Amino acid sequence: MLSLLNIFRAVAFLEGVSYILLLFIATPIKYFAENDQYVKMLGMPHGILFMLYVVLAFMMRSELKWSNTIFRNVLLASIIPFGTFYVEKNYLKPTS
Repeated sequence: MLSLLNIFRAVAFLEGVSYILLLFIATPIKYFAENDQYVKMLGMPHGILFMLYVVLAFMMRSELKWSNTIFRNVLLASIIPFGTFYVEKNYLKPTS
């Protein structure tokens, strides 16, 4: 059964991977090889995953009873490379 926590975990992972690919693969190809195909291909999915991450973070805030500091860190993690992986490790504890 898919819980909101598991959905948030999956979205956080995918958002993090898409951000890394966009930042470290697609953008250098765009500027060094003058080929923006990869940025166009990864940009829209990353944008959708980013918005979904933020919406789910608001939903998870009350469910996991995050303090304002933790919630701020979770939101900031979405704009820092590898940040969503930090959130997964430190703030998303498995429910037993």
